[in-house]
Amino acid sequence: MSSREDDEALARAAVAALTRQLELAPKPGLPDPRDLRARATRRDLCSLRWSAKALTPGLAAMAAAARRTGGATPELRAELGAIGRCTEHSVALTGGGHRGALWALGLLVAAVALDPRATGSDVTATARRIAAHADRRAPRRPSRGSSVSAKYGAAGARGEARAGFPHVRRALDALAGARSAGVPEPSARLDALLTVMSTLQDTELLYTAGPHGLRHVQAGARGVLEAGGTSTEAGRAGLSALDDDLHARGWSPRGSGGLLAGALFVDALPVTRL
Repeated sequence: MSSREDDEALARAAVAALTRQLELAPKPGLPDPRDLRARATRRDLCSLRWSAKALTPGLAAMAAAARRTGGATPELRAELGAIGRCTEHSVALTGGGHRGALWALGLLVAAVALDPRATGSDVTATARRIAAHADRRAPRRPSRGSSVSAKYGAAGARGEARAGFPHVRRALDALAGARSAGVPEPSARLDALLTVMSTLQDTELLYTAGPHGLRHVQAGARGVLEAGGTSTEAGRAGLSALDDDLHARGWSPRGSGGLLAGALFVDALPVTRL
């Protein structure tokens, strides 16, 4: 890719992946099409779709920065951080949300811009090299996620990126395995989400529910998968029970949702101009 149109195509593909994640249902504890009026998650789907579109200029700017820089350098990492903070401010004006998805998608978009032919693990490896650098311009005050990571020893969003997005890779493997078994695409994506939920040290869950709550959610996700996944009758019953449980408790595995969006973006590569 070598033009503004290519950068914008990458940004639109990333937002499309995020939109596909939003439209997937039923997602336990996460907003989905049942939340047209903020039924349970307090975030209605229409506003989340709108704010997802507000990510497009920032993601295109990240792709352009990577293409211009030409390598996974400290300068690129600092520029991506600055663009990300500006984008967060813009998204806040449209209702907010998607902070975790912006972090993951921004790094993955930049990685693809550096190597447009890359797919799968090559993309996550490049994103790891970018994330390995410290953001020298980042505010010195700790974020909620970094504070929770320090308190509980969780990897958090930064650790996930610096490890090369292992949960994005796990989601991609889950998608491939489900598809090869003939599982319908919506169920394959739900199984990929549950695969992430089953092991991710989600700092949002740690903040709201503590370590016990995190383990409870992880065990619930594993239970659905062990029952045969969401394409089976037992798996669907388990998914419904987990969904009811998380909504009743007010627990939301937002980190898993953002990483599934990242996996759906990588899964759709290579991106061509739209």
